[in-house]
Amino acid sequence: MVEDWKSYEPLIIPDIPNLHKIDVYEEHDGYGAFREILDNPEQWSRTNVTNEVKAANIRGRGGAGFNAGLKWSFMPEPDERPRYLACNGDESEPGTFKDRNIFEFNPHLFIEGALIAAYAMSVEVIYVYIRGEYIDWVRIFEEAVEEAYEKGYLGEDILGKGIDIEMHTTYGAGAYICGEETGMLESLEGKRGYPRIKPPFPAQKGLWGNPTTINNIETLANVPLVITNGADWYQSIGAEDHNGPVLYGISGHVNKPGVYEYPAGMPVEDLIYDVAGGIRGGKELKALIPGGTSTPVLRADQLEGVSMDSNSLRDAGSMMGTAGMVVLDEDTDMVDLLWRITHFFHHESCGQCTPCREGTGWLEKVLLKIKNGEGEIKDLDLLLDMTTQMEGRTICALADAAAWPVRHTINRFRDEFEARCKKSVHAVA
Repeated sequence: MVEDWKSYEPLIIPDIPNLHKIDVYEEHDGYGAFREILDNPEQWSRTNVTNEVKAANIRGRGGAGFNAGLKWSFMPEPDERPRYLACNGDESEPGTFKDRNIFEFNPHLFIEGALIAAYAMSVEVIYVYIRGEYIDWVRIFEEAVEEAYEKGYLGEDILGKGIDIEMHTTYGAGAYICGEETGMLESLEGKRGYPRIKPPFPAQKGLWGNPTTINNIETLANVPLVITNGADWYQSIGAEDHNGPVLYGISGHVNKPGVYEYPAGMPVEDLIYDVAGGIRGGKELKALIPGGTSTPVLRADQLEGVSMDSNSLRDAGSMMGTAGMVVLDEDTDMVDLLWRITHFFHHESCGQCTPCREGTGWLEKVLLKIKNGEGEIKDLDLLLDMTTQMEGRTICALADAAAWPVRHTINRFRDEFEARCKKSVHAVA
């Protein structure tokens, strides 16, 4: 747990005016890590860069929390095939809005991180996939990419070192499923965003059948920090086994919603009451969704001593996800909330897998019945049974993302659901 968070100085989004402009970024040692690598290839071989990032244990900020350097190491040795880095900026998990702050305030940090990743994996083409609704942020980011080309950080013979790396921006069309890594690959190829069966995994067969690594925007923004300061320094920030800075997106019933950068492992109650200014209207905290709406909700009485890192949240019965914290006050109707979440997942299911296509629809239908006061007590057990029939039975994790909120919200607030249900009527033989 982080004890001295009040003295923390932001690293990903520091308080530097106009940092999105490349000249300002360079004035503050921007692209220094990338230059250091290119100027010292013996010290910073591709393998050494990967190993340093692996040792730092940058856990993926897109939800899975996987070690980024370890993920890079899965790329096969270079051969005649092209190799790709696909950067996931789709950010369509409800409650998540952190990556757009990087695009707006420090896009070159991400670009530098992507360049270092491309160097480490012998990648010559980077695709950046951004949700289409982020059109203002897309424009800011594309201007940053143009600046990087003009300065020689992108393109052919980068900085005269004989390395070629191109970067292309692609917009999503608002489909949640394209935030799933292989659904994103299908979309990048111009196809319908249907997730792929794995194996083969993208590192072996990704874009157009070629080796591809997929990383989140915030994940890659951490990479230059590691190269500049070292893996040991990075590991000194945050919680044990979950290191580095995190962009916490706090929304819901708080006085000061927003994106706040602090170390991983922040005490949940400090984030709610100190950072976000407490519950609006002086009301009581009822519950927290800690990492986007697919992560299990926690009751207020489950939050004491819990910190925002993978291990602590797992022990509490939830997950870190994207650190998109949705704070819920005492007036929150958990039945209405769960129906709204389930409506979203039903709407966003791609329909490829029967348990998800049918299951998300049935979850919404039964919850709407309960919401309207027409449900029976037995419907709650029916919902719980449906979640077990959906979880782990589909190509991607959207069915799981729809099932977890239903299961945990009913189990943790069952009295509210029972209060909206009529007693079940059993037929008498």
